[in-house]
This record gives sequence, structure tokens and C-alpha cells, in this order.
Amino acid sequence: MIIAIDGPAASGKGTLAKRLAAHYGFHCLDTGLLYRAVALSLLDAGVSPSDRARAEATAKALDLSRFAEAALKAPKVSEAASIVSAIPEVRAALLAYQKDFAARQPGAVLDGRDIGTVIAPQAEAKIFVTASPEVRARRRFLEMQQSGGKLSEAEVLADIRRRDERDSSRGIAPLKIAPDAHLLDTTAMDADAVLRAAIAIVENSR
Repeated sequence: MIIAIDGPAASGKGTLAKRLAAHYGFHCLDTGLLYRAVALSLLDAGVSPSDRARAEATAKALDLSRFAEAALKAPKVSEAASIVSAIPEVRAALLAYQKDFAARQPGAVLDGRDIGTVIAPQAEAKIFVTASPEVRARRRFLEMQQSGGKLSEAEVLADIRRRDERDSSRGIAPLKIAPDAHLLDTTAMDADAVLRAAIAIVENSR
């Protein structure tokens, strides 16, 4: 079984994906980490994330196991990853990896921006997780505070709005809800309530 979870930044989709995978005993992939790893590799090499040729080459040679998740979630990497993910050659290079992961048994949970529309349109359960920009910014701000982040909440909100615009308007695999996806608005929900709602969606899709 494939569970596809899509949604904008800081909507809670990553936490939900991990908890759903644990609940069902499925494999889990945060596909955003792939793009973050490409972005961080470029930044570490002093290369602009908009350099299409270098970004493509980096994506083709990517070894996700080399990266610590904490480093991949740094603010500078988030912004660069949003730029990298809009490069068609990068998306093409990472497509096969994601499709292979989705085929793992006994099942897989993938979260990202285009899982239900591009990576696994055949997924039995599709959930589009969202929340208001203000709530998402608050969540990300609190998360960053715990790891020593220096951005203000207003700056985090501005960054989220920029990423929403870029992700939704890019020419290839834009962020959008699949026609057969279930919309899950987490604005007024805690993590446990989100998990219960998602499990109900999955069970009704089996």
C-alpha cells in the first residue's frame, strides 16, 4: 500500500508521515530531504542552488545517508531547496529513487509536494495536509528556537509565503492537491488529532 502525503512547508506532513508509517509498519520517506541534500551539497561547494548543471549532477550522485537531518533543516538550506526543487533536471534525477521507494513492501508512506500527483498517482490513500500560513510559521519558529535559530517569527512567515508562491507556481510538478486527495486542515488540530483523522482516511481508502 502507498500513502501519499502532500502539503506546504510546516503543515505537519512530516510528523504525520512518520507516525502513520509507525502505526502501519510501513517504510517512510520525507522526499523534501532529497532536495535539501542536493541544496546543502551545492551550498557546501560554494555553488549557487540555481546552477542547473551542477544541481543535476549532484542529484544524480546523491547519497542521502551522508547527511544529518538537523543540518538539512537549517533555514539557509530550506530556501535553497525550494530553488533546487524547481529545476526540472533535478526532479527527473530524483524521480526513480522516489518511485522505487514507493514500491517497497509491505507499504510506504511518502511526504512531499507532488507525491499524489507525480510520484505515486496510483497511491491508495492520498492526504493533502495544510494549515494557515500564520500557524505554520508559528510551528516552524518554535521548532527553530529549539535548535538555536535566529530568525524572527515575522521572518519565518515571510519565508513560508515565498516558498508557497514558488512551490505553487513552478512549471514542473507544482504544489497542488490531487483530485482524489483528502484535504486535512491542521490549523486547529494537535498532532494526535491529525493522526486519528489520517488513520480514518487511510482505513476508508483500503
